[in-house]
Amino acid sequence: MKQLFFIRHGETDNNKASIIQGRSLDASINDLGRRQAKAIRDALEPFEIQKIIASGLRRTHETVQPLAEQRKLEVEKYPELDEIDFGVLEGKVFTEIQDQVMEVHEQWKGGNVDYAPEKGESPRQTFTRANRKVAEVLESSKEEHIVFMIHGRLTRILLSEWLGHGLHNMHKIEHQNGAINWLSWKDGKFEAVELNKTDHLVELVG
Repeated sequence: MKQLFFIRHGETDNNKASIIQGRSLDASINDLGRRQAKAIRDALEPFEIQKIIASGLRRTHETVQPLAEQRKLEVEKYPELDEIDFGVLEGKVFTEIQDQVMEVHEQWKGGNVDYAPEKGESPRQTFTRANRKVAEVLESSKEEHIVFMIHGRLTRILLSEWLGHGLHNMHKIEHQNGAINWLSWKDGKFEAVELNKTDHLVELVG
């Protein structure tokens, strides 16, 4: 049985300013994000991490770097694990486009998970590309303890499907920058061990 750790990247200045990043804004993590990265490394100390996976975006690479250096592991980077593409909404401040964002969320909550923002991706499209890559990694890996450093909305999309809630309930999956989701995987099935683990972040301040 594999033990998997799906982790949201550390904070960026865009996160702090409530700017929608998606796939097109390839921002670095900020000072708090770097401290979150070290806290993630320390939180995983009890586990024999043998493989590290990240998306194609630098905020995941930078967040997982302290762990990779400590364990002397190369980071495998896959664009299939990038954040959902929010299309024309990317780069905009949430409060300035709140009505548009809420319309997208209401479509998804109502079950229309094929709905996509203009020039963006739907949750179903995002799940398909990311789930395929995760399955490929798991089925081809001998390693038992694997870290996946990914993104917030992608975490909601993957976990909602894997744990049987359905994509329309992805808003119920809680997450924040630096949160750890520990899952087990056997015979193609995922089970939650501990979700949205954040106690390693408690003492950090922005």
